[in-house]
Amino acid sequence: MNNQGLPLLVARILLAAMFVLAGIGKLTGLGGTAGYIASVGLPAPQLLALGAGVLELIAGVLLVIGWQARWAALALAVFTLIATVIFHNYWAKPAEQVMVQQLMFMKNLAVTGGLLFVWVFGAGALSIDARRGGSGHGART
Repeated sequence: MNNQGLPLLVARILLAAMFVLAGIGKLTGLGGTAGYIASVGLPAPQLLALGAGVLELIAGVLLVIGWQARWAALALAVFTLIATVIFHNYWAKPAEQVMVQQLMFMKNLAVTGGLLFVWVFGAGALSIDARRGGSGHGART
């Protein structure tokens, strides 16, 4: 094992924690999540709330354990970008909300950047992907 295994594991856990916790929150509070989704005018808010919760929970867990981590990271990156533009569109918010929404927008862009690193470089040596000889480490070719 090289000296990058542990830091990459910690990075995956830190990235995934937000999604695992948010997924659990959405799945245990579908009504509130659906209400928030409906407030921006999206169709089928119950279905979208369920889908978002399942995606965040499952892809987050996959990211932590490092199984199919590249695909989990890519799915979360795309989801995060879409959700960021829809829910943290600070340019269209009232003045009193702009600062917080811009902060959330930028935080989500940074998280997306971290997820794209996992997509490109893999999960690292301390992952199921690496143990199975998959694409757990090294750059994509």
